[in-house]
Amino acid sequence: MAIRYDRPAAVLADFITGYHVYRSSAPPGGEGQVDWFLPATANVRIAIDAGPIAVSIGRRTYDPLPAASLFGPTSQALKATTHGGVMIGFGISALGWGRLMHRPAGDFRNRIVPLEDVLGRGFTSRLIAALQAASDDTEVASILDALLLERLGPPHADAVLVRQLMEILASDGPADMASAANRLDIATHALRRLSVRHFGFPPKMLLMRARFLRSLVRLMAAGEAADYALIDDSYFDASHFLRDSSTFLGMTPRRFMALTKPFLDASLRARDAVLGSPTQVLHDIDAAPHREVRQQSANESRHLLGSHRVISGDDADIRC
Repeated sequence: MAIRYDRPAAVLADFITGYHVYRSSAPPGGEGQVDWFLPATANVRIAIDAGPIAVSIGRRTYDPLPAASLFGPTSQALKATTHGGVMIGFGISALGWGRLMHRPAGDFRNRIVPLEDVLGRGFTSRLIAALQAASDDTEVASILDALLLERLGPPHADAVLVRQLMEILASDGPADMASAANRLDIATHALRRLSVRHFGFPPKMLLMRARFLRSLVRLMAAGEAADYALIDDSYFDASHFLRDSSTFLGMTPRRFMALTKPFLDASLRARDAVLGSPTQVLHDIDAAPHREVRQQSANESRHLLGSHRVISGDDADIRC
């Protein structure tokens, strides 16, 4: 099993949160490998030479998953059952949604649809063909850079407010809509329209999701030393946090952390090392590193994280 992360080119850094390549061999017995993933922003994912894939979001299951898919923004943990192969993908920020998509993000929340339904059959076919022709994973970032730059539309009229809301979500602070609307200097009903159009969810849900994931990631990083003292200060108490866990995970944090989820555990480390935050929901576009030079060396520095090898710089490779 291997995971690779790459930074987008600088010109795409506001719109694409990062590129990823997941590789795994087929598990013995044919039963499939089960992995869990956290609620996230929108993603595009392309399966290359992969066995059948089934993905569940809450009570909805997509089986089999389309070869090229748009994963809409999610407010629930995602369960995936795979049978080996390669999955290549990229995250789309709320600013990127306005440059790449014509329909509101809210139309796709907690849903997966064939990519050609939103980006067209021609673009989807060229994207798949280019990725299939890559000689190795180091070519993926430059391929995606070129195709996404070609596809990028003009800035959306809401871009300034969208960026400001992204900054609020990436930082600690109150998880209430009134405070967010006050910081953006807009009415709460206008904030709701903006939030659903570009982020997929009402602002209260976005703020709750970000606060919960900040807290959960701290607990996961602490491992056996995890303590509810690590959760966000804006939680009234542990029971308040546990209610959010039921909403976003469908289970308690400790039960989720006890699940076997090698891809998630490894990707949290790799993404943080390369892109500056462990999850897409907490992605800070102002702080995230990006590739200033498209062919920059991928071996700027090396770190050892537990039993995983991580190369940080333009990319991270983890082999488990």
